[in-house]
Amino acid sequence: MTDLYISVGIDIGADFSFMSIALPNQTFVGKPFKITHSNLDSVETAVKKIKEAEESNSLKARIFLESTGIYHYPLFCYLCDKGFDVSIINPIITNNSTNLNIRKVHNDKFDSKKLALIALKPDLKTSVMPSDFVLNIRNLVREYYRFTDQRSAYVNKLTALLKVSFPEYIGIFSKITVNTSLALLDKYPSPDAVLNAKKSSITGLIRKTSRFGTAYAEEKYEMLISAAKKAKSFGHSLPSHTELIRLYISMIRTFDSAAKQLIRSVKDIVESYPDELFCRQIKLLETIKGCGFLSAVTLMCEIGNFSVFSAPKKLYAYLGLDPSVKQSGKFNGTNVKLSKRGSRLARRVLHMMAINSIGLTKNGKSKNPILRDFYDKKCLSKPKMIALSAVMHKLCNIIFAVLRDNKPFEFISPEQHNLVYRNVS
Repeated sequence: MTDLYISVGIDIGADFSFMSIALPNQTFVGKPFKITHSNLDSVETAVKKIKEAEESNSLKARIFLESTGIYHYPLFCYLCDKGFDVSIINPIITNNSTNLNIRKVHNDKFDSKKLALIALKPDLKTSVMPSDFVLNIRNLVREYYRFTDQRSAYVNKLTALLKVSFPEYIGIFSKITVNTSLALLDKYPSPDAVLNAKKSSITGLIRKTSRFGTAYAEEKYEMLISAAKKAKSFGHSLPSHTELIRLYISMIRTFDSAAKQLIRSVKDIVESYPDELFCRQIKLLETIKGCGFLSAVTLMCEIGNFSVFSAPKKLYAYLGLDPSVKQSGKFNGTNVKLSKRGSRLARRVLHMMAINSIGLTKNGKSKNPILRDFYDKKCLSKPKMIALSAVMHKLCNIIFAVLRDNKPFEFISPEQHNLVYRNVS
C-alpha cells in the first residue's frame, strides 16, 4: 500500500488496553491512552482521539490489534461498527520484530507504540477475521477439545490410582472408561468391595451395562475376583482412593456428556445451513478417506476463510507444517523440524487423519492404498515420524485441491494424475 495513513496500535489486555497513534513520519500523537473495557466512556474517548488525529493530519487511520484469543474481539467489532479500517496482527510478527531501542523494555504502553510503528510498514501481513457464523462454530469445537483434554487428564488420574489400589483391574477391559468398567468401579471401587459383593449383583450389572450375555458376564466376574484377590497381596487401597475413584468417574461422565452436547450443537448448526459455503466445504472434506465430521469441521474452523490461500504451501505455513529453516553464512541446519506456528488443533486432526489413512482394515487391506504406498516408500529412507509428516503434507494437498476445485475427493493414482496433467497442459 503506497497511500499514507495514521497507524493506531492497540495492545490488548483482558481488562484494559493501551492505544498509541503514530504518524507516517514515525512520530507519535500524544502519549499512549488506556482503554478500560468495562467503561464505555473510555472506549468512546479512544474513538474521539483517533478521529481528532485524522482531522488534524488530514489522513485516514488504520487500526491494528494484536490477536489475543477472545479479548480483542469486542474492541474489534466496536471499531469496525464505527467505520474504521481495523486489522488483526499475528503476535508472532510483533514478537519477532526488532526492539525500538537498546534497553530491554516490555510493558503495555511500549508494546502499543511498537505495534503502531510496525503497522506503518506497507508490506505488513494481517490476519483475516472469520465471520460470526464461523466463529460461532469454532467456539463450540474448541471447547469440545478442551473438554476431551480435561477428560483425558481425569482418565490418567483414575488409571494411576487403580495401579496402586487395584493393579490387575487395568487388564480386565479393553479400556477402563468403557461403560461397564465405569459402572463397576463406581459401585465397587475397591478390592474389598468386589470380594464382599454377591456374584449375582456383579454379573447382573455387567449384563445390564454391556452388549453381551451371561457367558461374558461370568468371564468378567471371574477375572474381577481374581484381580481383587491378588490386589490383597500386591496393592494398597485406602478409603481416600474409594472417594477419589468415584469423583474421577463423575468428572469423566460429566465431560463425556458435555462433549456430546457440543458435537450435537455443531451438527445442528451445519445441518440447518446447508447452503452456506462454509457448511458445503465441511461436506466436501468429509468425502476424504479418513476424514469424519469432527475432523472436517475442525479443519474448516481453523482454516476459516479458504479463499485467502492461493497455493498449498501457504496452507502448510498457516497450519504450521512448513519447515523451520536454520541457515547462516555457509551453515545449513540439517536437523529441520516443523515450525508448528499454526493451529495446534488442525495439526492434531491432520496427524490422526494421516494415521487413519495409512492404516489397514479388518481384512488387511489399505484404507488409502495411495497414501499407504507413499508412506511405505518414505519409510525406506526416512524415520517413521518423518514419513508420517510427509503423509500429512499429502493430505494438506488433498484438502487444498478439494476446496479449490469445489469437488468431492476421489482416488487418483500418481500415474493417472500425471496423465490428466499432461492432457490439460
